[in-house]
Amino acid sequence: MVSPTPATAPGGRTAAALRFTTELVAWVATPWALSGHSWLLAALSVVVLIGLPTVFATPGDKARVIVPVPGAVTVALVLLQLGAAVVSSWAAWPTPVAALVSALAAAAVVAETPRRRWLTGNGFGPGADTP
Repeated sequence: MVSPTPATAPGGRTAAALRFTTELVAWVATPWALSGHSWLLAALSVVVLIGLPTVFATPGDKARVIVPVPGAVTVALVLLQLGAAVVSSWAAWPTPVAALVSALAAAAVVAETPRRRWLTGNGFGPGADTP
C-alpha cells in the first residue's frame, strides 16, 4: 500500500486552493486588524500564522517535515488560520468583504473534510513512519 503524499493526500486541489486562499487572507487581515492596537502583536501574528505550520507538520501530509506532529495538531493549525481569517476580516474590513471571507472559510472547512478525517485517523496519519 502506498501512503498518501501531498500530491495524492485526500482533499484534492480544490480543497488545497480554498485553504491556501483563506490562509493568505489570515496573513493579511490579522496584522491589519491588530496594527491599530500594537505593531508588535501585528508582527507576532504573522510569525505565528506562517511559522507554526511551517515548523510543525504531519508526516505524509507535507513533503518536508521539520517537527513531526500528530494529525490533530495539523487540523488545529488549519482551524487557527481559518478562524484568524474570519475574525480578523470582521474586525478590519467592511461587512461585505468579511462576509465573503466567512463564506470562503466555510467552503474550505467543507472541502477539507476528507483530509481532516485522514489526518485524525491515527496519531501521525496513515502510512507515516513516525510513531
